[in-house]
Amino acid sequence: MFVYEDEAMLVQDREDLIALLRMRFGTISPEVIDSIYKISQLDTIERLILVAANAGNLRIFLEEMQEGEDSFRILGDRYNPIENLIKRSGTSGE
Repeated sequence: MFVYEDEAMLVQDREDLIALLRMRFGTISPEVIDSIYKISQLDTIERLILVAANAGNLRIFLEEMQEGEDSFRILGDRYNPIENLIKRSGTSGE
């Protein structure tokens, strides 16, 4: 791929990540958005998209974002996107 294609994909993935965060968690602070725009690795943005889609809350996403570019696994109960819905509805999910 050409460099400009990589940059275009990075820009689009950043925008997708921000849109996903807003859909899942509401208003996102300018500081978080600025931090996302500072990420220059496509792999990191793609991992954070998966985290944003699966994290139970914004705090978990922010913790994962602080892990940097070397983190690569998202495992465990922290990454259950419906956990909060189940708790709010009072059902066991069964």
